[in-house]
Amino acid sequence: TSFTPVFDEGGSFTLCCVVIDPKDSNVIWLGTGENASQRSAHFGDGIYKSTDAGKTWQRMGLAASEHIGQVLIDPRNSNVVYVAAQGPLWSAGGERGLYKTTDGGTKWERVLHVSDDTGISDIVFDPRNADVIYASSYQRRRAVGQMIGGGPEGGIWKSTDAGRKWTKLSKGLPKDDVGRIALGVDPKNPARVYALISAKAPRGRGGFGGGAAAAAPPSGPVVDEAG
Repeated sequence: TSFTPVFDEGGSFTLCCVVIDPKDSNVIWLGTGENASQRSAHFGDGIYKSTDAGKTWQRMGLAASEHIGQVLIDPRNSNVVYVAAQGPLWSAGGERGLYKTTDGGTKWERVLHVSDDTGISDIVFDPRNADVIYASSYQRRRAVGQMIGGGPEGGIWKSTDAGRKWTKLSKGLPKDDVGRIALGVDPKNPARVYALISAKAPRGRGGFGGGAAAAAPPSGPVVDEAG
């Protein structure tokens, strides 16, 4: 019925995602920077945290990420948080990749780095085991009159050990350059993983689906039943 602004005095006016700690609803993580790639996209200044339901905020680092794609909190341990950083849109480098903290945001470790041109746009847990993580990489660059919205470094990655090691998945997925990918895991059947994929034209390999059970059709929905 009514809303109250809680971040008007924050360090950034462009925000991408808000995540509430499943163990303590007073703890909120807020990612900054638009996670789209249009020419007018504005960058942010990192990741923020509130421990009092948004009354006050503290910036917890990753200022050079500029564009955050997603934030994920380990449901077993509130001090473990993952941040998918897409990185700067107009240049290479920056804090780009998948970052993890185990101390509530005091220190961050980059646990998945594809390249200085490719960041991470989405991350999801296996709901049975939060050590199993799926992440999507997104290779993109913006110029005044051009947008590179994909490349060979894009794809879906999987870790079974909380981000220490990663495998790029390939079976059944588009073999051409891919763009941004959104991910979802079925909470009742976590072996079923969905992916919404933008893929290179004109072959029409994009669609809604995922990966290891069967090869993707030219377009339309597919699903990975094997995880």
